Amino acid sequence: MSSAAYCCRVCRRSRSSFRFAFRLLPPAQRDAMHALYAFLRASDDLADEPGEVGAKRVALARWRGRLDAALNGTYSHRCHAALHAAVRTFAIPPAYLHAVLDGCETDLEPLDFQSFEPLRAYCYRVASAVGLACVRIWGVRAGATFEQAEPFAEAAGYAYQLTNILRDLGEDRGRGRVYLPADELARFDCPPEAWDHADRWFAEMVAFQVARARAYYQQCEPLAGLLSADGRAIFTLMTAAYRQLLERVAAAGPAVLTRRVRLPWWRKAALAGRAWGYRWTG
Repeated sequence: MSSAAYCCRVCRRSRSSFRFAFRLLPPAQRDAMHALYAFLRASDDLADEPGEVGAKRVALARWRGRLDAALNGTYSHRCHAALHAAVRTFAIPPAYLHAVLDGCETDLEPLDFQSFEPLRAYCYRVASAVGLACVRIWGVRAGATFEQAEPFAEAAGYAYQLTNILRDLGEDRGRGRVYLPADELARFDCPPEAWDHADRWFAEMVAFQVARARAYYQQCEPLAGLLSADGRAIFTLMTAAYRQLLERVAAAGPAVLTRRVRLPWWRKAALAGRAWGYRWTG
């Protein structure tokens, strides 16, 4: 099995909500997205698998070294050849891939985000860096530059990751992980152990977090006008889906602690159908 075929299989077998969105892209770009996803999946698995923190840190350090070797043509994982091809074809800065590994390392230790700034930095590593790599694959329209697109792609990453954090509040707390800034929880008198018994304060705290995410969605809107038609299609689909997910989280209130908020399949299908039209607009 070729590296590209392996990466495609990883995507097909994944539980990612947006693997179907890759179908909006032409074959070369689709293969590159599969390779990027397979690399991200392998990196996350190293951080999430059972074991002692020290051992996982060593494994991630080795994986980082194997990434550098792969980008120099020495492959030691089935995703490496396809990833290297994507990096060369679409001029993806390796720094974006290393930032992702930095984010994996952050997740190895107990989280302690005292304010929004370290949380923002974390969101950059695990989401914005991925978005910046994706924009390289998707391409920009004639007359636009990647430098123009980068601030908006970064904002999109913040919006998506903040949405994920809010969706997963209950699940993450159950695993002893709280991503929200400590100073903001204190401001609303809403420590994690009190979330189940402070509906009013919890609702106000979540509303504050939702407003921040909405602001990032507004900030990233100009990206659509800078992307190629194919890139605009997939970006529009993903952003619309994540924004609707955020609004469902906002509407769920304290129920987000006990059930996972999702978009129904028919809603995703409707968004995909609408996004398809962007491939044919200049």
